[in-house]
Formats: sequence, structure tokens, C-alpha cells
Amino acid sequence: MSVKPSSEEFMSARAFAEWSERQNHRHELLDGVIVAMAAERLIHTKTKLAVANALARAITDAKLPCEAFVDGMAVRVEEGTVFEPDAFVRCGEPLPGDTLLIVDPLIVVEVASPSTQRVDALLKLTRYFRNPAIAHYLIVMPDQQNVVHHRRAGDERIETTICSAGQLRLEPPGMSVEIDALFP
Repeated sequence: MSVKPSSEEFMSARAFAEWSERQNHRHELLDGVIVAMAAERLIHTKTKLAVANALARAITDAKLPCEAFVDGMAVRVEEGTVFEPDAFVRCGEPLPGDTLLIVDPLIVVEVASPSTQRVDALLKLTRYFRNPAIAHYLIVMPDQQNVVHHRRAGDERIETTICSAGQLRLEPPGMSVEIDALFP
């Protein structure tokens, strides 16, 4: 994650979503400043697709009114901070097709890579949970075949579990995902 040169002016989440729609490369917004996203390794791309597919299957199996998305959508964390998770789940009424900014994801997922692992584990962990809709933040680590599951405990605490096998229970919304299914 590297900061892209920009003006000193603070950019809002809405302005960023509109601006990013016209760009050829992917960016995020951190404290009102545009940040370029790093290139991805093949294992990263394959893993995020596996994650999105596994989440979609779990939603279908549980018959939930939710959708799983793979990257490409901007998630508003707070005013001035917008991330583009590798995958996420949103529940509720379907959004219009022209939606640019997701404000209420329930589950967000980042696939860690050598260049993003520190940002995913520290900065994004603290920032994602500033959005009260987010109940789960998963960091999928393809090189180690581990998933770090951060879960909002409901009383301002975040509980963390490291999983390498078995099922991962995501409550809410009430679904389970096989850890093995998250990896290509």
C-alpha cells in the first residue's frame, strides 16, 4: 500500500467512490488520502476467488438473505476511509446495480500477501471494526494455510481465533465455512 500523490484536500468516502469509478487502477482511501493498491500474486487472486466461492456456498447452504462479493467494491469504514476487501458478505435487501459504496458489510476478508500482511493485521484490523455493521474480519493466509478470524464480541471486545482446519462458524449471520474451501 503506497500513498498516491494528491492534493492536500481531505476526500470524503462518497467523493472517493465516484473518483475511483473513473480510474484504471485500484485504490483505497485512508484518512482522506488516496492510496494505490499493490499488484497481486497469482496465489492471492486464486485464494480470493476460492474465499468468495466458499462464502457463497455457505450462504446458499444456510438459506440466508445474503450475498458474497469478490473484490472490486468499495467498503466505507468511516468518513474518509474506504477499503476494497478481497471478499465480503452483505445481508439484507439487494442493493441497486449502480451502487458504488458498501456501508453495511457483515463479513470482510483480506487475503494476506508479503506486501500487505502488516497492513491487514494491524491497520485494517483496527479500522474495519470502526464500521458498526462489520461483525467478522477474516485474514486468509495462503502461504501458511491459516485463517485469522477476528470477531466482534458485542461489548467493544474483538475476539481472535486462528484456524487451520475444520469449520469456521460465522454468527451472525448463521453459517459455517470449511477452512479447506478457502484455499485453492
